[in-house]
Amino acid sequence: MRELAQLCLQLGFTAFGGPAAHIAMLRDEVVTRRAWLTEQHFLDLLGATNLIPGPNSTEMVLHVGYLRRGWPGLLVAGLCFISPAALAVLALAWLYTAYGSLPQAAWLLYGVKPVVIVLILQALWLLGRTAARSLWLALVGAGVFALYLLGFNEIALLFGAALLVMLATQMRVSALAAWVVPAGLLGDAPFSLAALFGLFFKIGALLYGSGYVLFAFMQAELVTRLGWLTQQQLIDAIAVGQLTPGPLFTAATFVGYLLGGLPGSLLATAAIFLPSFVLVGLTARWLPRLRQSPWAAAFLDGVNIASVGLMAAVAWQLGATALIDLPTIGIALFTAVLLYYRVNSAWLVLGGALAGLVVLLL
Repeated sequence: MRELAQLCLQLGFTAFGGPAAHIAMLRDEVVTRRAWLTEQHFLDLLGATNLIPGPNSTEMVLHVGYLRRGWPGLLVAGLCFISPAALAVLALAWLYTAYGSLPQAAWLLYGVKPVVIVLILQALWLLGRTAARSLWLALVGAGVFALYLLGFNEIALLFGAALLVMLATQMRVSALAAWVVPAGLLGDAPFSLAALFGLFFKIGALLYGSGYVLFAFMQAELVTRLGWLTQQQLIDAIAVGQLTPGPLFTAATFVGYLLGGLPGSLLATAAIFLPSFVLVGLTARWLPRLRQSPWAAAFLDGVNIASVGLMAAVAWQLGATALIDLPTIGIALFTAVLLYYRVNSAWLVLGGALAGLVVLLL
């Protein structure tokens, strides 16, 4: 339990860059370094987390905690991973309300982003070799990659690829699936702590996709429909989510503090993550049985290769904003060399932040 807590705290303090980067760092720790999971088992967990709503990287950490120590491990892993980000966001929210602006931290993102891209690419290479066990699966993954960049909904692609692989494997026919996430279930209401909790609980229970989908959801709910936030406040919440390590869903901590002070921040944070704890705990027991069914195994193969395709598309988009000049390209290449010699990803992230500071000072 102590090792599990230390690992999750380490990730909570150093996992910058969004869900794809968090998953890459987690894979490096639990598959490569500690051998707690096989590559296939990790990939199956990744596919399963994509099938349920909530923050994917947080749910992967919860799954690892459950596999190591059951429900107590799930709780310890989740709290240790989420707490550093939530506390950092809470501190920034206090500074924001006290001084009306956020501290400048361009150097942090400048140096960390290239490191994050390399970590994601390494995870993609290793996970992709396991997921693309045939030319057919590789083509499905490439199709998901291309369609996502063309603007297709990631949930439709995920479930569509899963059904396509399952039906083509079992019946030699193709299929397409779509998934609609309901929105606007609360109705207009004046601000209250109860309404705040209900809103973020709904988001945590219904929202699929990355943290950027979360921001689109908050735009529709908090700015457009309810009018609780201004557009600038939402933009600042997005900035805080990117500046801090850990899950992007801790942007809810920032919003909760702006709207309801310390009680609001605690309630919003608890509400948005609570569904993930419950869903992972309920699904973890039957997940190993999926591989025993030919239909379910084929469905999971489709989800796995689609997940890799989506990660590749996200890496492509992030790369366009991270590798912007010779210093960032140099940081990325040096990171790749150190990664080859198995330097811990946490040190790489911290080194990237320091390198960014040095470059911008010079």
